[in-house]
Amino acid sequence: MSQATNQSWGGRFSEPTDAFVARFTASVTFDQRLARQDIQGSIAHATMLARVGVLTDDERDAIINGLNEIQGEIERGEFNWSVPLEDVHMNIEARLTDKIGITGKKLHTGRSRNDQVATDIRLFMRDEIDVIEVELKRLREGMIELADREADTIMPGFTHLQTAQPVTFGHHILAWQEMLSRDHERLLDCRKRVNVMPLGAAALAGTTYPIDRHVTAELLGFDRPAENSLDAVSDRDFAIEFTSFASILLMHLSRMSEELVLWTSAQFNFIDLPDRFCTGSSIMPQKKNPDVPELVRGKTGRVYGHLMALLTLMKSQPLAYNKDNQEDKEPLFDAVDTVRDCLKAFADMVPAIEPKKASMVEAARRGFSTATDLADYLVRKGVAFRDAHEIVGHSVAYGLKTEKDLSEMSLEELKQFSDIIEQDVFEVLTLEGSVAARNHIGGTAPNQVRAAAQRARDALSALKAGAA
Repeated sequence: MSQATNQSWGGRFSEPTDAFVARFTASVTFDQRLARQDIQGSIAHATMLARVGVLTDDERDAIINGLNEIQGEIERGEFNWSVPLEDVHMNIEARLTDKIGITGKKLHTGRSRNDQVATDIRLFMRDEIDVIEVELKRLREGMIELADREADTIMPGFTHLQTAQPVTFGHHILAWQEMLSRDHERLLDCRKRVNVMPLGAAALAGTTYPIDRHVTAELLGFDRPAENSLDAVSDRDFAIEFTSFASILLMHLSRMSEELVLWTSAQFNFIDLPDRFCTGSSIMPQKKNPDVPELVRGKTGRVYGHLMALLTLMKSQPLAYNKDNQEDKEPLFDAVDTVRDCLKAFADMVPAIEPKKASMVEAARRGFSTATDLADYLVRKGVAFRDAHEIVGHSVAYGLKTEKDLSEMSLEELKQFSDIIEQDVFEVLTLEGSVAARNHIGGTAPNQVRAAAQRARDALSALKAGAA
């Protein structure tokens, strides 16, 4: 056999792989990121093989010691990655054989690169999901504390980006937190399906060696071995599910980013972001640009693209493994990095938001945000809602003409629209009265916001306890 052919599979080939094809088909430039998981899986595999008698204890120990030494070389940046060896698996196996001799070649007994890479990716995803969950928890905790702190801070609530009804800033932040609570559930649910072990499926049909997949699964912390060898090596649903989670999460962060960008503008002037999360302009010295939320908003499309790439990658593949699956790693790796970084940025930034309370209150006053409260007041006095709606519409038209908010009109001015209106109307026309009146679970009353914040805090603590 030519020395130029790959030693792991070149026995039936009569000529070496074309140099361009070798580069084109190699994945080691990006899948070397799986090195730690690859070594972790190999140590478990060797341990199992010794336990069932396929390897001797001495062979197992030589393999494990060699793999640990290789891990050290990689961590120190001393490992020489070779493109002709194609991927992370063959690079590590070749180095192991260099170090311990023929025993290194026995490591691959009872497995294939097909089940090996599927296991590596699942180990990688499990590790990354756990890191991402920490950042997601941290962001939710920051939001809950901010909401509790700002339970009394009044701002306009919007529909169609038009002033609708007054709410509290704390209530608005808890709406964000609710989005993230659903994302958190999706992430944990995804982790359950990630944590299934393909190793032992070999190329596609299992192996003739007397392996014990339950032992390997236990050593690697998997919940169970995959049931079907064909599915085990070809399934990438877990990667698609993660990028689906990531897309929904980034959609939520993008919606939050849009509001942060609006709120920091001079036209809204609702909040201030610390300087460390903003940048300036090279030509306009007065500028303070909200770059972090803008960039998160922009990265959302990037993650959407990864989801579509993975769905398209898998849509026409027959069972079992195909080389197409090599293309799963780069979009998945980038989705992981993007989600983790966006969550970290938000977890650092959100608790540091400073609301400009006076600007928020003034904006709430400008848009007749208590008009619905006046209609509700009339209904409680016995007026049919549709009639009350018309009465309030006339009063708003009058307010636009006279440039007066409803709460700024005199009782005599209000009574020209309905004789039923009395002095007690001003209890509901104030912003404070409006938010306080919505005193039920899910409402914007300050005491309800504090109660909701405590429930969210308790739910997050219970989630932590459950995860532990």
